[in-house]
Amino acid sequence: MKTKDSAFREIFEANSKRIYRLCYSYTADSAAANDLMQETFLKVWQNLDKFRNQSMISTWIYRIAVNTCLTYLRSEKRQAKDELTPFIAENEPEEVSGKKEEVDLLYQCIAKLEESERIIITMVLDEVPYPEIAEISGISEGNLRVKIHRIKSKLTELYNHYEEL
Repeated sequence: MKTKDSAFREIFEANSKRIYRLCYSYTADSAAANDLMQETFLKVWQNLDKFRNQSMISTWIYRIAVNTCLTYLRSEKRQAKDELTPFIAENEPEEVSGKKEEVDLLYQCIAKLEESERIIITMVLDEVPYPEIAEISGISEGNLRVKIHRIKSKLTELYNHYEEL
């Protein structure tokens, strides 16, 4: 029988990168994303005994992460820090490679999407199987495929718009 510690360690190793990317897609800030990932896994640890295996554990963790991110965004709006973000970003060191700039631009575009679209496209980028994405988002697999196509089109449009600037 596994201990709670070893079970948690396996869960963390299997899911932490995906959850970080999900959090980053909400914040576009690596420090905030890291904090949100840690907060998510703290909640997972605290509630691990309550997980009833009615869905996949990764689905359960995604839901916790999404709720954690949404709570964070609501509190950020109240604190009105958004106005400072562009100025802070401009003062970062110029060690950025072309690839990192492209990835950052992609995440900026993802941040412009609606909440449900951000969740779905982040899971697609993390290669979460479509049936699991459908379960997490609460839509049919057929509807999911249509939605993903539309999200990709919207992202392409946003990405091309930023590249023109």
